[in-house]
Amino acid sequence: MTPPPRWAAVVVNYEAGPLLVACVESLLADTSAGPPEVVVVDNASSDGSLDALRDRRPDVPILATGTNLGYAAAANRGIEATTGPVVAVCNPDLRVEPGTAAALVGRLDDEADVGAVGPRILEPDGTVYPSARQLPTTLDAAGHGALGRLWPRNPFTRRYRQLDADPAVARDVDWVSGAAVWLRRAAVEQIGGWDERYFMYVEDVDLCWTLRRAGWRVAYEPGGTVVHVRGVSTDRHPYRMIVAHHRSLLRFATKRWHGWRRVLLVPAALFLAARIGMESLWQALRRRPSHAD
Repeated sequence: MTPPPRWAAVVVNYEAGPLLVACVESLLADTSAGPPEVVVVDNASSDGSLDALRDRRPDVPILATGTNLGYAAAANRGIEATTGPVVAVCNPDLRVEPGTAAALVGRLDDEADVGAVGPRILEPDGTVYPSARQLPTTLDAAGHGALGRLWPRNPFTRRYRQLDADPAVARDVDWVSGAAVWLRRAAVEQIGGWDERYFMYVEDVDLCWTLRRAGWRVAYEPGGTVVHVRGVSTDRHPYRMIVAHHRSLLRFATKRWHGWRRVLLVPAALFLAARIGMESLWQALRRRPSHAD
């Protein structure tokens, strides 16, 4: 009789192209914590990524939502379709390095009060992406929002992104990136899963915040590594994603701020509206074709 899997992996796919197959195969190849149970949840992709996966890995179940439900809702459906006591939720545009499962599943096995743990995330060029962060104060959030694009290492961004922390050292954090997060199923079930009111962005912040409020720890474990090609899906609709990001930020503020802090929601909304304009302008300039002299 085949023993039940120690861990499962949910890949949320939307228009990831050939990267989907590479992601799934990297998950299946990492048997360091035992063979994983892998499920792909597809948010109505039309780019041929599912056909490529079916051709290459017909054994991998695909849950087709029929429409773009967003990341949180797709993650919940994938979690419901798996059985492992630990479930990783992953973007489709990443590659899991061998041994990652052993490090992250092992961390959850060894520390019973850890509800979520994130690996070290590398950019394609090998630089470390700051995926383990703290919840910013109101001042740090405003400073990061205003200066982060022009002055990436300003004091507000450094505190929020924990840029001075050693990425080789494990630590507890406020939240880890939902691009690749290993979750204790019991903890996720206790809080009712991911908040599906988030379409894209901040759902990982909200998930970790809710876990911590329920008494669970959130950890960063550099013993596991993934390489992430960020923005493959979102770059298809950049302006829509900018709006979605800022709407999610405001939604989280309405959940987080209580009492007198709720008076800050109106100026926060105005600030975020202005930032949508700035981010859209930056995106337009970045995407403008260059002309040779």
